[in-house]
Amino acid sequence: MGAGKQLHAGPVTYVVLAVFALVSLAPLLWTAIAASRTDRRLAQTPPPLWFGGNLFSNLQAAWDQAGLGTAMVNSVFVAGTITVSTVLFATLAGFAFAKLRFRFSGLLLLLTIGTMMIPPQLAVVPLYLWMADLGWSNQLQTVILPSLVTAFGTFFMRQYLVQALPSELVEAARVDGASSLRIVWHVVFPAARPAMAVLGLLTFVFAWNDFLWPIIALNQQNPTVQVALNSLGTGYVPDQSVIMAGALLGTLPLLIAFLLFGKQIVGGIMQGAIKG
Repeated sequence: MGAGKQLHAGPVTYVVLAVFALVSLAPLLWTAIAASRTDRRLAQTPPPLWFGGNLFSNLQAAWDQAGLGTAMVNSVFVAGTITVSTVLFATLAGFAFAKLRFRFSGLLLLLTIGTMMIPPQLAVVPLYLWMADLGWSNQLQTVILPSLVTAFGTFFMRQYLVQALPSELVEAARVDGASSLRIVWHVVFPAARPAMAVLGLLTFVFAWNDFLWPIIALNQQNPTVQVALNSLGTGYVPDQSVIMAGALLGTLPLLIAFLLFGKQIVGGIMQGAIKG
């Protein structure tokens, strides 16, 4: 194959990709179908395989019962703050571990990676006691503070910058008299942009879907989306169609975010791959 020759996909490739796409979309499609039906119809056999006429009424019921207006605002604020903070701090820490020389850097990196081996459930009790001592119970900063930076994000950015950012470029900037802040802004951030986009998307999705710590730290008066949706499952006979409608509402912001920024993220990944 000559250099620069473009590869073309055959019919088998399209079939395989179509099957994977259908399998991936099946849970979301079933959620939308169930959200458009009544609870009685969902209990029948065989289950419905197409949309019904109750979608908007179920969405309205889920919105009202769970108080999703406040929850959506809280989740956007929490997930957005965590995403910006994680991407910023992880990029700075990743650059330090990848390109800067300082004592005990290897040990500190090993300790950072080692924290990923600790189950997060072990930190719930001491973390809750710490937040209670600070007087932050049922406040959004209780959810934000423990997630301002992650070990995974730091390791991810470090591994990317080792290959994507030439050390000669950093040294040339220092020779030209650039300060550390200017190097980070004009050299590190442009080189790390593709990885920052990927890390930002992953962090936002994780923060939006996080349930364990928010359900412990928050209540129904000041919830995130996942905490608010938990209230739909209460009652003697939970309405499954309303629960599915709530799950669909909780998923829509993620779909919108991917539709708006997916092209830029994929483009950034391809740009990083070409540079690498």
